[in-house]
Amino acid sequence: MLTPGQAGDSPQAQPLLEEFLSEPEGLEVGAVLGDKGYDSNALLKYIDSLEAEVVIPPKKNRLDQREYSRELYKDRNKIERFINRIKHYRRVATRYEKTARNYLAMLHLVSSLVWLL
Repeated sequence: MLTPGQAGDSPQAQPLLEEFLSEPEGLEVGAVLGDKGYDSNALLKYIDSLEAEVVIPPKKNRLDQREYSRELYKDRNKIERFINRIKHYRRVATRYEKTARNYLAMLHLVSSLVWLL
């Protein structure tokens, strides 16, 4: 979901998961990976309701420092590297496109270029 630049990603995590799970293929979630920015009680409760593994490191100020799979968390690096590669295209990084449709089209194009190179 496209949000304003000043908005955080964390509030969009649950709607994104709900949309992913509503797909007609009936996909299942085995684990949900995220960085410390996604460490919120509401999201953790939702992921637990999906019976999926939570692979989100706890914030330092959290009283309950829960365990998480460090091996699975390392896979998150692949996504971070991909995002870094698409941000090399200035049009994507600065979001020149005015409409969500055009921005999504640009993301498709840049993702194809990254995949081909």
